[in-house]
Amino acid sequence: MTPGLRRVPAPDLDDLGEDEGLATRIRGVIASGGPITFARFMELALYHPEGGYYRSVEAHPGRKGDFVTAPELHPIFGEAVASQLIEIWERLDRPDPFVVEEHGAGTGALAEAVLRGLERSDSALPDAIRYVPIEIDRRRTEAFTERLSAAGFAGRIGAAGAVSFTGVVLANEVLDALPVHRIGVRDGRLMERFVGLDEHGAFTDAWADPSTPAIAQRLADEDIELAEGQSAEVCLALADWIATAVTQLAHGVLLLFDYGAPAGELYDAVRRAAGTIRAFARHRLADAVYAHVGRQDLTAHVDLTAVDSAARGAGLAEVGRTSQAEFLMGNRIEERLRAVQADPATSLEAYAQLRSALVRLIDPAGMGGFHVLAYGRRWPDGPPLAGFAYRAPGR
Repeated sequence: MTPGLRRVPAPDLDDLGEDEGLATRIRGVIASGGPITFARFMELALYHPEGGYYRSVEAHPGRKGDFVTAPELHPIFGEAVASQLIEIWERLDRPDPFVVEEHGAGTGALAEAVLRGLERSDSALPDAIRYVPIEIDRRRTEAFTERLSAAGFAGRIGAAGAVSFTGVVLANEVLDALPVHRIGVRDGRLMERFVGLDEHGAFTDAWADPSTPAIAQRLADEDIELAEGQSAEVCLALADWIATAVTQLAHGVLLLFDYGAPAGELYDAVRRAAGTIRAFARHRLADAVYAHVGRQDLTAHVDLTAVDSAARGAGLAEVGRTSQAEFLMGNRIEERLRAVQADPATSLEAYAQLRSALVRLIDPAGMGGFHVLAYGRRWPDGPPLAGFAYRAPGR
């Protein structure tokens, strides 16, 4: 143990339990129709209107919840995004309104930081921006509106509609929560891991032939051949999600932040032999994906090759790709740190918190290693956006 560091005990999950109503519903579906795909199980566990993890009255992500996303770690992340939005707005000839649709907006941590960042800038974008939260639950949209209104940004909140717009479709750590099919090679055959019930009524693995030929087709399209005994995941929902997300985007950018890898790395038989599906609860990462139904998050690494294919299929062209660390550095996050340090009004505690957050945000072994992808529709020719132009020394 390193001197000066206190070992923090792992959180106790014994009292977390499960949403009994939701778990009973899922068991009923299996009992009446047989084993279901893991994609279906994941969809119900996360998104069912009654008891799904992302349908909870209380938004789970956050310091007091189950995990911390970059926007919740510190507002400086949102300030960097704001800087990038300003450049995108200017490249698009300063449209008014300029719509930012944030999928998975939660209670507004990222939105508030972005709007604060714009407010501190010398840009005219704050007068043109309309920030639109896209959430699956009305209560979360209401919480978003309440937070942004209390912060003085009620006039900047827009509503989703069927009208095409110019702007940005933004998603931070959304794709990793899309339902995935669990697959593997057993006795030389591609198989799918379904969810069944054991003799005690507990959820258990049930291997069978793939539920759809689209699984094998995805692997073939990406030139992937799994090894004997290997397990993996395939997210067939990616293409529909991206196509739907950009349906009304007439002119602008799809901006994605998430963790994952190109197909060749994602399905590496040595590094990823067991796949990437994991559960998050109380800041603890676990492999027990059938536990705590409705009370824990489920997530899998994103197939970036599939994202590229889905974006092209939706009529988008790549604008840029980089790591989260380089995106933040390109948007002058270090300059912001120095400005805060030089401000006489900055307390030692506030500076220490900012510096600590920045270290986590750019750590290549952590959040800094997340991927940032940008795809454009009718995007003008020109130099790379600032967030995609920076390259770390040695790259």
